[in-house]
Amino acid sequence: MRGLKLLVVLLALGMGWSIPSTPALGQAAPEYRLNPGDVVRISVWREEELLREARIQPDGTVSYPLAGSVPAANRTPGEVADTITEQLEEFIPDAVVTVELLEAQGYRVYVIGEVNEPGEYQLSQPITVLQALSIAGGLTPFAGTGGIRILRTQADEQMSIAFDYDAVASDGEMQKNIFLEAGDTVIVPGSFF
Repeated sequence: MRGLKLLVVLLALGMGWSIPSTPALGQAAPEYRLNPGDVVRISVWREEELLREARIQPDGTVSYPLAGSVPAANRTPGEVADTITEQLEEFIPDAVVTVELLEAQGYRVYVIGEVNEPGEYQLSQPITVLQALSIAGGLTPFAGTGGIRILRTQADEQMSIAFDYDAVASDGEMQKNIFLEAGDTVIVPGSFF
């Protein structure tokens, strides 16, 4: 069996095919960043009375005893735990704080235009544009793959990012398969004959 695998690899390389070194092509999934609406569990080791489940508020903060209002949106659970640890230092020196994501309610993306099932999609983890198009039922026969764009808001500024569908889907250039952020809108225009 080992000899057969080696033969396939040698044939593939001789034909100019690329062989992935790992099963996952393209970018690694970004670490999940919390969003308003997400539910987290916050605990402090050996402090049972401080165990709390909390929803991240629309302003991006979470309230926690002795720490007050803690910024949480667009931060990882580990970053939020570090902030709470710092704010508890006065009351609990060397506190060991854990923040766990229980429900990813705030990671929503939107897909509109020439897809079979346009709409809002609430997801539990970051996905790529190609995955979003798949979740939306794929492209219609009238989709213009050359004009797909991602609308993203960062720091109150609207951005428009081009997505090269053909490079990803046809040519296998997975590094161009962009990960979506919470609130992104994928727009698939119609093709023009």
